[in-house]
Amino acid sequence: MDIKILLAIVSSIIGVLAYAPYLRDIFRLKTKPHVYTWLIWVITQGTAVYAIWYGGGSWGALSLTLMLLLIFIVFLFSLKHGTKNITKSDTFVLILAILAILVWWQLHQPVISVLMVTAADLFGYIPTFRKSYYEPWSETLSFWFLTVLSNITTIVALQEYNLLTLTYVVSIATANLSLLLLCFFRRQFVKKPK
Repeated sequence: MDIKILLAIVSSIIGVLAYAPYLRDIFRLKTKPHVYTWLIWVITQGTAVYAIWYGGGSWGALSLTLMLLLIFIVFLFSLKHGTKNITKSDTFVLILAILAILVWWQLHQPVISVLMVTAADLFGYIPTFRKSYYEPWSETLSFWFLTVLSNITTIVALQEYNLLTLTYVVSIATANLSLLLLCFFRRQFVKKPK
């Protein structure tokens, strides 16, 4: 078996395993996903997955394609079980992300499109970063750790390395790691809710 295919399968398994405790914690009301963040990610990951397949990512796009389905499921659950702490700045970020995606659809320039979708996706992290700063216990750390591991494995599994295939995955790996570290360190200063 080709090593890239094997890595894509491993990345997909890690990604699916990451969502098990996250979804469990949503139902236990311990994890409260931010609805705007997950909505933005449904749109941006869908767009990025298309671009990665288009750019020759091949099997490396398998994990991100599967994760798109899981992101959509979390978005649906966030409508009922997500955080209700939505600010005007969260709404601004959502509007900004949607505008970036609308511009992307009109550009028909793959590299610029991926850069814009990546920027929109990173905007999507802002509400969750804000929420997690004040409520670091509202996220499942194992989810973010396994997601970073899956992202790194996806990068290695890519068939082609270019701006179309790398930009999005490297940016979300970095953002996921940053969110993991934020929650981990903030938990030292914020008491765990009962």
